[in-house]
Amino acid sequence: MKRLLILMTFSLLSIFTCKAYTDLSVSEFKAMLEKDQSVQLVDVRTPQEFAQGHLKGAVNIDWKADDFARKVLAQLDKDRPVMLYCRSGRRSAEAAAAAEKLGFKTYNMKGGILAYEKAYSL
Repeated sequence: MKRLLILMTFSLLSIFTCKAYTDLSVSEFKAMLEKDQSVQLVDVRTPQEFAQGHLKGAVNIDWKADDFARKVLAQLDKDRPVMLYCRSGRRSAEAAAAAEKLGFKTYNMKGGILAYEKAYSL
């Protein structure tokens, strides 16, 4: 009985802690961008943050906007991978999880553009 309870506890924890998107380091993110020309690059920061500088080829879909899901569905192709980033990686992780639920295969850049700028020049 005790083993069954422990097994059920771990099973439930794995269900609730499982994330569908993939976290990538800055170097993995950059390598994937360079290797796979089919990827869709999305900056989920505010338009003001985006205007201050962004990765080449990125489109801006603000995670905090009320119409985030509508814009993702309207602007992105579900048959192509989506790579997301923000300032530090927190918003893009949330946005990646939301986009996964909408049917997209997503990748989040850990550390965001701050980590990217530290490793590479824009």
